Amino acid sequence: MPVSQIRGCIGCGNCVKACPPDVLRLDNATGKAFIAYPEDCQICHLCRLSCPVDAIELTPDQHVPPIVSWG
Repeated sequence: MPVSQIRGCIGCGNCVKACPPDVLRLDNATGKAFIAYPEDCQICHLCRLSCPVDAIELTPDQHVPPIVSWG
């Protein structure tokens, strides 16, 4: 389970839009992001990098540096 928790979510939805395998969803009741499919996380960091309030925390034992392509 690479994405370990989401704390302080403001409900902007950036992480949900940025996640390629659709691991994250917005809760209809609270309007905040939650981890719907943790087993599908590819540790791409796009959710974390798109969050304006640093609400997403990755599990340290699964942590890998972000891969950035310049071409």
